[in-house]
Amino acid sequence: MKIYLTAIIKAKGECKDKVLSVLQHMVEETRQEEACELYSLHQAIDDDNLFTFYEIWKSKSGLDNHNRQPYIQAFGKLIEEKLQEPPTILITALI
Repeated sequence: MKIYLTAIIKAKGECKDKVLSVLQHMVEETRQEEACELYSLHQAIDDDNLFTFYEIWKSKSGLDNHNRQPYIQAFGKLIEEKLQEPPTILITALI
């Protein structure tokens, strides 16, 4: 079963550029993963500190493997220091 994921990330204003750089690196690496069907990064038009990922994964195990990758772990280290709050993660199935 495919997994659809939306992640909402709110960077602190003074950390926006660093967060964006890490997110863009995640995009480059993740798109090479076999289980990744779509991994798109968006920035809000009215708030350039707000980023959204829209993702489609071939399977739950593929997503689980993705979350173990070093570039995802590196993002996790930014959460307390560079984000306004922990990311909101919505994992859904298409109906």
